[in-house]
Amino acid sequence: MLYLFLTVMIAFVYVLARLYLLKKEIKNTTRQLHQLNQNKTAKKIDISYHDSDFEELAKEINNQIDLTKKKEAEKRSTENELKQAISHISHDIRTPMTSIMGYIQFLESEEISSEMKKEYIATIKNSAQRLKVLLEDFFELSIIEQADYPLKMEKVRFNELVLEVLFGFYEEFNKRNIEPAIHIPEDDIIMLLDSSATKRVIENLVVNAIRYSSGEVIIQLQKSKTSLQLKVSNSVDALSEQEVNQMFDRFYKADLTRTGKGTGLGLPIAKSLMEKMNGHIYAELKDNQLTMICEWGF
Repeated sequence: MLYLFLTVMIAFVYVLARLYLLKKEIKNTTRQLHQLNQNKTAKKIDISYHDSDFEELAKEINNQIDLTKKKEAEKRSTENELKQAISHISHDIRTPMTSIMGYIQFLESEEISSEMKKEYIATIKNSAQRLKVLLEDFFELSIIEQADYPLKMEKVRFNELVLEVLFGFYEEFNKRNIEPAIHIPEDDIIMLLDSSATKRVIENLVVNAIRYSSGEVIIQLQKSKTSLQLKVSNSVDALSEQEVNQMFDRFYKADLTRTGKGTGLGLPIAKSLMEKMNGHIYAELKDNQLTMICEWGF
């Protein structure tokens, strides 16, 4: 009887001790969370009381802290990117608008000749066209990046689609005296893609290659057991690895020479469309050869 009593008392004391230590640990955890929420510390939760259930709870709390920090970092990055985008588009809109307003003032003068008027009107038209393209590209990118952007996925003869797009650039290649090297397999390559979106991607890459090539453009379509790659290469005079890494950032060209070539949105649009179609796009620089690579895994 005494043995039973002692056993019960020991069990009771043990339970009370565990409850006390558990309550103490809960208070300690609450204090740590309060400091974290008040931004007084960035530390994750530490526990000194070893209980499997409580350790699992602390682990999940720390996982949530990690996720929250990651989301906050992504939010800051997005906000900074948005600020940059607004700054760049403001600059790019202001430039043609300033030109348009300036030449309109010239046209109001009664002292200019008819020939000068024609020249000013042509300049105004060019500036207005650039402004139109910029706004259309910016609007298109904002639409594409929406989560519910519609895609019509269907079986496409990819090699035929690439050639179809390239034929449309015949005159552009001639104007730049560029004879592209085209390597496209004759055998049908069937892919599940959105035909319109894929054409847009290829067009943007070819436009970029023609616009910035120093004399050479190469288009290759390569299929392996694990992936399909479309490579669009062009020779470049001077380009750094850092600039290559920024190729798919919005308004990439806005930070360079601002020569008026393009809006800096063609490659970001291509990237967004590729991601929508479960593909990947990236750039490589080797021996003054810039290569844009579209890749789909099998």
